[in-house]
Amino acid sequence: MLIRSPVDVPPSEITPREVYLDRRRFMQAGAAATLALLGGNAAAGLLAKPSPWSTGEAPNSRKDITSYNNFYEFGTSKSDPADSAQTLRTAPWSVVVEGEAGKPRRFAIEELLKIAPLEERVYRLRCVEGWSMVIPWVGFPLASLLRLVEPNSRAKFVAFESLADPQQMPGVKSRVLDWPYREGLRIDEAMHPLTILAVGLYGDVLPRQNGAPIRLVVPWKYGFKSIKSIVRIRLQEAQPVTSWSTANPSEYGFYSNVNPDVDHPRWSQATERRIGEFFRRKTLPFNGYAEQVAGLYRGMDLRRFF
Repeated sequence: MLIRSPVDVPPSEITPREVYLDRRRFMQAGAAATLALLGGNAAAGLLAKPSPWSTGEAPNSRKDITSYNNFYEFGTSKSDPADSAQTLRTAPWSVVVEGEAGKPRRFAIEELLKIAPLEERVYRLRCVEGWSMVIPWVGFPLASLLRLVEPNSRAKFVAFESLADPQQMPGVKSRVLDWPYREGLRIDEAMHPLTILAVGLYGDVLPRQNGAPIRLVVPWKYGFKSIKSIVRIRLQEAQPVTSWSTANPSEYGFYSNVNPDVDHPRWSQATERRIGEFFRRKTLPFNGYAEQVAGLYRGMDLRRFF
């Protein structure tokens, strides 16, 4: 067997130091993150495979995504969540899945992470106020969780509820909304492969200000539909009560699909401001996901069911 000394090995066959260190850090981060989510020490890094559902657009910076947020449980200013959300305790954590299902149960966060392989999905986010981002979420299809509880024939809708603890969430002491935060989807929307439960972003554990430890992401709807810090999911026959539709039904409909042709009563939805860009851009129907989801609403009047 030929054993070559270091001077005999051409530089092209040597792994560059920065590549080796990146690989090492990646592997360490992935292992540490798993421990963190299982209740161990804090860490950053989640192992996730790239998803074919990604947009292909360049994501916004991590700084943009983690410092400009709507999370009213921590305040109404865009900077409030990043400033105040560190009081949120994300472990232990569990999610109850109940209602019209054959096998309702409570899932610890550790169990949720094992339901399906984690994927990185780069999705557009469009908020009703007129701004947008592109975010590299880490998560798994909501459908994978719902199938485990075996929805029955009466399960027409899925209702979601966030944590509402004034000791951890200072915004819950305000009257801006009727707490806890509630949202809902039709069952076919919930089961669509684009709909995910996110547990991370940018390859890291989900930051508290972005909805840790687990949140909904429905990329063809306005951002307020993607409820954060979920503690309860309920399958039900009746359309769920939702927070913003209750607070102001003339401005926030149940469906809340991104529709440039239906203006908010106080501003146009025809264009949007991508965070980090100077010029506004045209808003895409269904936030650019029309090819995948428009069929869900065939025959519906999308001005009436906004």
